Amino acid sequence: MPDLKLAKLPDRTPVKLTLSVMPDLHDRLIDYAGLYREAYGREEALADLIPAMLAAFIDSDRTFSRRKA
Repeated sequence: MPDLKLAKLPDRTPVKLTLSVMPDLHDRLIDYAGLYREAYGREEALADLIPAMLAAFIDSDRTFSRRKA
């Protein structure tokens, strides 16, 4: 095995999930996407924003981070 500083990259194959949300959450997601567009001058699809939002939420959860470590 080569002695590289860069470790082998993890599997990056996307996993497709189907998600149903209540109408009020859908409305808030649409509002958030609009605010995102205003803030960054770029429109992004909810399908692209939601995974990033979930990752940011999980990454910011200190209890989860401590338990995972």
